[in-house]
Amino acid sequence: MEWTANGSLTVLPAARHPELLAPAVADALARLDPDVAVTVGVAEINPGLADTAAFCEQYGVAMDASANCVVVKGKRGGDIRFAACMVLATTRADVNGVVRRRLDVRTASFAPMEEAVAHTGMEYGGITPIGLPQGWPILVDAAVASAPEVVIGGGIRGSKLFLPGRALLALGGAELVEDLARAVG
Repeated sequence: MEWTANGSLTVLPAARHPELLAPAVADALARLDPDVAVTVGVAEINPGLADTAAFCEQYGVAMDASANCVVVKGKRGGDIRFAACMVLATTRADVNGVVRRRLDVRTASFAPMEEAVAHTGMEYGGITPIGLPQGWPILVDAAVASAPEVVIGGGIRGSKLFLPGRALLALGGAELVEDLARAVG
């Protein structure tokens, strides 16, 4: 497999480099359909550059090739529901509209950092949809799903994953959501 959105990074097959992944990510990758798993690459990065803008600038990766995994927390009465939203870095998830309706909750907001880290077992700035808790919906914006390749977190701040956008739809709980994201600005 050849990855093209890598900028100045060397991308390796992720399944062969679990040391570059959070444990939950490595476990989930091992359970993925082999035809999907082989499309996932990983590159080691400076953990201080995990945030999207800094990462893209330092390594020469286009912002529109980067996808963010946004953890959303919704509430309805005493019921709390979490979801992950995959949107291009050049957009923002429509949390108060599309996501709130999809989760069937009265309020929805970005999950606090401490909660997102505790529930996912991943590092903030590296949270990825691969390896999320079972039962979490993974809402994938159409622009992400149709991208030939996206760069996402590796579960730790020290790596990034490279894969076709459509590969995200092979994850348990993943669903394509039209108009999940809104343009920034």
